[in-house]
Amino acid sequence: QVVLEESGGGVVQAGGSLRLSCRASGGTLSTYYAAWYRQAPGQQRELVALITSGGSTKFADSVKGRFTISRDNAKNTVYLQMNNLKPEDTAVYYCAVGSNKWYWGQGTQVTVSS
Repeated sequence: QVVLEESGGGVVQAGGSLRLSCRASGGTLSTYYAAWYRQAPGQQRELVALITSGGSTKFADSVKGRFTISRDNAKNTVYLQMNNLKPEDTAVYYCAVGSNKWYWGQGTQVTVSS
């Protein structure tokens, strides 16, 4: 059973930066795909960024050029670096890892003030 622990959320002004971390325990992160999703109030959960076990990445159009996803397999941790944050980035951010079966974190709140 993989357990994910997210950290790094908070309140930041528009234009600022945050780095989210997602540490996995109970599994070997290097064998999994990893992703960050977000869900704003009243909206569906959406994929923000994904990184494959080989290191290929994919981003939502809304965050391309501003967000970066990376992984440190030695630390069993996935990161989401968020730069030039906008109020519309405000949401609960969830980490997910898996392949055939996906595991989810509990979510961390990101609030961007204008």
